Amino acid sequence: MRALRFHQFGSPDVLEVVDLPDPTATQDSAVVAVRAASVNPSDLKNVIGVMEGTVLPRVPGRDFAGVVVDGPPEWRGVEVWGTGGDVGFTLDGSHAEYIRVPVSALARKPSPLSFEEASAVGVNFVVGWLGAVELAELGKGETVAVFGVSGGVGGAVAQIARTRGARVLGVDLAPPADGTPAAEIIDAFVPFTHNSAEVADALRAHTGGRGAEVVYDAVGGVTTPAALASLAQCGRLVVISAVGTPTVEINLPDFYHREVRMLGADSRRLDVTESAARLNRLNTYFEREVFRPLPVTHRFGLDEGRKAYAAVADRVQGRVVIVP
Repeated sequence: MRALRFHQFGSPDVLEVVDLPDPTATQDSAVVAVRAASVNPSDLKNVIGVMEGTVLPRVPGRDFAGVVVDGPPEWRGVEVWGTGGDVGFTLDGSHAEYIRVPVSALARKPSPLSFEEASAVGVNFVVGWLGAVELAELGKGETVAVFGVSGGVGGAVAQIARTRGARVLGVDLAPPADGTPAAEIIDAFVPFTHNSAEVADALRAHTGGRGAEVVYDAVGGVTTPAALASLAQCGRLVVISAVGTPTVEINLPDFYHREVRMLGADSRRLDVTESAARLNRLNTYFEREVFRPLPVTHRFGLDEGRKAYAAVADRVQGRVVIVP
């Protein structure tokens, strides 16, 4: 099979198209013919070398959608989707013609989604669900402020929050693009500035001065001071990454007087099987077309893999997908 692979960390230029033996199924694994695989910011960071635990040489790529071509008879020919915190890091990933995964990691693709659309769901919705539902336990009638609402994770959180009966406030450098799911869901938008108090005041103005019961910080680092300041009494802050700086200062008396909680959500700790369990929960929402992925705006073949990663590095709008 043809695959993208890197032997050392660096810019997208370290990626090479190589010929590898076709994977074969075992008693506990299946082979999926990859029809589409998105390129996530974490895939780019993996190649650059800022993610932990990657074993080289490695085929990158966390998210995928395709058709089972080898494995248990009941799965052959089934359209599936997947993602995982081990895929592309300790296991060869999806930026290839085929990927081998445990049978326990097989999850049926929602029928309304194309392969490209399904390949752009995994990381975003799995970490969105993990943080908003499993950790923060966002409930009906609560307000959630989503920092990075115009991005993939932020857009997923906005949709998840709406199904939980929550009110959704969005924060970002620019509003979600017209026609995107987040643009149709958020109740109000607050532009992000580096003045934390200004952002928090604007969010509190939309909550009668209380602040948000849940703040989902899908950016982290530069946004976290404003996210903390935007919490209501006993509020919960979810952080999934750190952009610009790995550290923030916290006013501890303010922190404990307000009885707020700070929760880390790490999708890397969910392997491909654990992620499949979340995708199965999400499936019904996509089947009913309650959830929608961000639009796929850039498509590349394997031979253009470096260009696909460069597009993510340039922060193009919409999702970037590799079509083997």
